[in-house]
This record gives sequence, C-alpha cells and structure tokens, in this order.
Amino acid sequence: MRLDKRFFLTPILAAAFAGHVHAHGLWTEQRRGNIEVIYGHGAEDDAFKADKVSGAWAFDAQGRMIPVSVERLVDHARLKPLKAPAILAVALDNGPWSQTADKQWINQGQRQVPGAVASIHTWKYNLAFYQSGTQLPELKRIRLAIVPEADPLAVGPGNSLPVRVLLDGKPASGVELIGDYRGEPDTVSATTDADGRAKMPVRNSGLNIIAAQVTLDTPNDPDVKQHGLFSSLTFLGAPHHE
Repeated sequence: MRLDKRFFLTPILAAAFAGHVHAHGLWTEQRRGNIEVIYGHGAEDDAFKADKVSGAWAFDAQGRMIPVSVERLVDHARLKPLKAPAILAVALDNGPWSQTADKQWINQGQRQVPGAVASIHTWKYNLAFYQSGTQLPELKRIRLAIVPEADPLAVGPGNSLPVRVLLDGKPASGVELIGDYRGEPDTVSATTDADGRAKMPVRNSGLNIIAAQVTLDTPNDPDVKQHGLFSSLTFLGAPHHE
C-alpha cells in the first residue's frame, strides 16, 4: 500500500463525490443530552446504518479507559460512556463502494460489481476532547488522527492550535486540513509540513470541527482500488456557562 499523492480530495473530486458517501465526514456532538455520532458534510447530516460504527473508546483525564457502549438506533448511533469522559473516540467502517459505468455507487466490492470503473473502502474517525489537562491515550485503533499538541480547550477562539496528523501512527506530510468542517467544509485552513504538523485557527466559541482526509492506493486488495480515511478533531472553543 502506498500513499496517494492526492492526500485530500481535490475540488474536482469533491464535486464528483458531492452528495455521496465519499464527501461525508464523521464527528460527535451533544444533542438532547446525548453524545450523538454525526455523519454528514457541513451543516447537513444524514441518517446512516448504526451497525457501521465499528468501535468507540472513552478515556479519563489520566488516559485510562472508561467502558463505553454504542446505542444503535434506526437512523444513527449514540455513545454511552459509563461516566463523563475526558476524551472520546469513535470509528465508522463505511465498507467498500464500487462505481458502475453509469456513475452509480453500490455498497459492495468490485468483485461483486461486474464492470466497476472505480472502487474505494472508506473509514471515518473522530477524536473529541471534553476536559482540559488530559493525558492523550494511545490511538492505535484510529488509522488517521488529528492530534492536538496543546490543550484544545485552553487555546480560545481567534488563536492557533498546533496539531499533528498521524497516519497509521506516523507523521503525514502534505495533508490539507479543514478548520471549520461544519461552517466551511470545503475551505482548507492549513497543510501539514514534513513532520505532519500545522497550526489551526480556533474558529468558534462553540463546537470546533477540524477535519482531514487521505486516499491510499491498494494494489493488493482485490475488492477495492483505494482506501479513503476521514478524521475529525472536535472540542469547544470556550467553556460553556449556564
């Protein structure tokens, strides 16, 4: 497997995939008193099959694991940690998709779709911070991670948060980062340097969603020609007051 030089979906590809699974990202946010898994693009979020949530992990401020269950509802999923987490991570396996000659996408590998002209298997990840001063746990289960190198909850709106993008645990250079995935999902705010680092503006006093996506060629995978990885980092820009 080699890293495709087209790390992030170019505007042309993004337009081609608009309205389909490849353009969609993943994040979590609190709604109605619950931690909801959100699958969408920008201000729009869609229903999805809850059984595609392939894992969820919660940690306390010392990086120790907290049990967390996934409530699988008809059109989405909720995460239920045993107690309030400092950090929460979730993964969604969107499965293989193949495109037919008439531009239709089918949720199967290319061996099951005769004459497929394109194919990709996509995964989506989210890393959410809820408490300041937390110890970052190991992130082996998250293939693509946006890791903050300062406390994201202490930076404040209008300031810059240093981050590092890791792909399979190694720094990933040349990755384009979206600074406000909900508000401006197609606007690149920074690109990682040779060490996988970048400085991201903290845009909002409310929920911030920083996002990245990479594409990997998979010449030895008989089912798909590429793997697509999306990842987001979420946190509040300022403390919430009642």
